[in-house]
Amino acid sequence: MNAEIINVGTEILLGNIINTNSAYLSRKLAELGINLYKHTVVGDNMERLTNSLRDALNTVDIIITTGGLGPTQDDITKEAVAKCLEKELIIDNESLKHIEHFFKSRNKKMNEYNKKQAYFPEGSTIIKNTVGTAPGCIVEDKEKTIILLPGPPHEMIEMFEKNVFNYLNKKSHQVIHSRFLRLFGIGESDVVKVIEDIIEEQDNPTIAPYADGYQVSLRITARSKDKSDAITLIDNTESKIQKRLGQYIYGKDNDTLESVVLNALIENNKTISFAESCTGGMITSKIVGVPGASKVLLGSVIAYSNEIKIRELNTPKKTLRKYGAVSEKTAKEMAKDIRNSFNSDIGVSTTGIAGPTGGTPEKPVGTVYIGLSHDERTEAFLFHLKGNRNRIRKLTTFHALNILKTYLSELS
Repeated sequence: MNAEIINVGTEILLGNIINTNSAYLSRKLAELGINLYKHTVVGDNMERLTNSLRDALNTVDIIITTGGLGPTQDDITKEAVAKCLEKELIIDNESLKHIEHFFKSRNKKMNEYNKKQAYFPEGSTIIKNTVGTAPGCIVEDKEKTIILLPGPPHEMIEMFEKNVFNYLNKKSHQVIHSRFLRLFGIGESDVVKVIEDIIEEQDNPTIAPYADGYQVSLRITARSKDKSDAITLIDNTESKIQKRLGQYIYGKDNDTLESVVLNALIENNKTISFAESCTGGMITSKIVGVPGASKVLLGSVIAYSNEIKIRELNTPKKTLRKYGAVSEKTAKEMAKDIRNSFNSDIGVSTTGIAGPTGGTPEKPVGTVYIGLSHDERTEAFLFHLKGNRNRIRKLTTFHALNILKTYLSELS
């Protein structure tokens, strides 16, 4: 079965609101095993909306609309559907009673325009709205189904979860299940090159790479008669990918680098502290953003100036004079000093030139050192990063977390 989502509202086209409804419905349709053929956004215009509906009726089995069920003149979705299907709009007395009760229970007077929300295309199955005034409906015509849902996300989701999901589940004879593999330290094109033959050989599951500028994700999607079979198909494909890209894969689905690092710190019973210069607290913030950080994070110092490096970290003056703030030696000293200062098991430092100024021929903008200190050794890692100031700082943060992930995985 193929489906199309039509989001109705000029406010979406103008960018006044973010269209989260499409993302939610897309995930749900995939979960139901229904192939999403197309997304459409159309303004509050009868001609354009009816044209979009007619196009969809010619290409898909199921149309889901959101928006345009309100009481005003520009809420025209039900009218457009009725026009396309050549059906009359008929009042539903139960819906009218619900709308009247909604206003009465809030000590508000119902406007005459609100009665408009109780009219539906003839033959509709009404979907009650338990959190708002605009009921939805399901209209079946020949082999086609049109599902009309309200625009406000909390109303739409409530209606879909309680009514529409089960309705569609009875129509669908398969499931679509996906798993995301999260990678860092390798570009999208290099990922594709390494597993190109696996991608080309796969029909079910399919493999799709995505890049967000800092890391890469691989989506593995399988179709099957039930979820357990789909998971088995995905497991087999993931096993092939892990053999080639395992060193870059840090997690799955909702995993983040910081959550993986924090969990590894907890599992290995290791405490950590940070001395951040060019990242200015970004790494610490990432860790603090994960629940449970207090179990392992002792603290951090933003040692941006040489004065603070000397006073707060006890970084030797002679190291800074001889090698400079951005150097392997300074990064190692900072990591070791923060570990000693906080008496943590692990110390991490960053020092670099984020730009746009401050670079030299020997140390251009993007030169970054990340220090790592623990009871076995203290080392520093050099990176030559590209991009603007913010990108260099974010990349440094990701690289620092990745270094930690690699070290902690060795312990496990």
